[in-house]
Amino acid sequence: MSRAQRAKIDAMLRDQPQPESPPSVEQMRAGFATMMAAMTVPDGIETTETVLGSRRALLVEPAGRSRAGTILYFHGGSYIVGSPETALSLTGNLVTRTGFRALSLDYRLAPEHPFPAAIDDAVAAYRALLDAGVDPASIAFAGDSAGGGLTVTTCLSARAAGLPAPAAIVAFSPGLDGTRTGESMDTKAGIDPFFTREGLQRTGAMYLAGQDPRHELVSPAQIGDLAGFPPMLLQVGTNEILLDDSTRMAARAREAGVDVILDVTADVPHVFQAFTGILDEADHALDRAALFLTQHVHPGES
Repeated sequence: MSRAQRAKIDAMLRDQPQPESPPSVEQMRAGFATMMAAMTVPDGIETTETVLGSRRALLVEPAGRSRAGTILYFHGGSYIVGSPETALSLTGNLVTRTGFRALSLDYRLAPEHPFPAAIDDAVAAYRALLDAGVDPASIAFAGDSAGGGLTVTTCLSARAAGLPAPAAIVAFSPGLDGTRTGESMDTKAGIDPFFTREGLQRTGAMYLAGQDPRHELVSPAQIGDLAGFPPMLLQVGTNEILLDDSTRMAARAREAGVDVILDVTADVPHVFQAFTGILDEADHALDRAALFLTQHVHPGES
């Protein structure tokens, strides 16, 4: 356990300047891009801009020999901010650890494009891969934060559209309950250095644009039908107000007969996996995620 590393990151996150009034969407996007640009992107990857469905995507590949397998990645950012570039430390590390390629989707963001635009883009991207002849047994969904939520809601929406399930789901600190009713919303208040209930209510209102959060594609940890889902890995930290999004999703998956691993790391913040190189737990968690992916992504077995 790296107590000193965890304490340093917690202090760094709490030391961020707090605006006197809520920032504009443009300020939120610029600030998030600046923060994520400081994360370590591994050597040994190549990136290429492409199109998946109707949206831009970033293809991230090993610089050397690759293995057959595709990670369809959904970046985080509360459905308001973020891009494939802000998630490059995560996609890059998954690629170098697995040898698979990753396609990181630039899905539409709220408030310009509220729910369910991001889910529609994600399903269209998955359909494009399938239409191109990519074996669903060779595809895994992965994502962080809001993108972690998209791994689940995209699977739900794809199933409703008659598409086959992917081989696996990996979700880092996923947002899975738009009703914000998990106990950790209160028990972790003040402990979480990233989020507050008020902040999540603000971005959630932008995403929903007046729609009811009691919807399977907004709150799957509460009301999602997970029957037939692929194996899932949920990674989360104990310092997150979103902790119970993962714990309740894991329980719901078990009840539905889904293979699920709930991987909880003590005293780490939201999407701690991004802090590779400065937090031992980040590298260890990514190693476990890569092992899970290589165990479940098997082309030709669908």
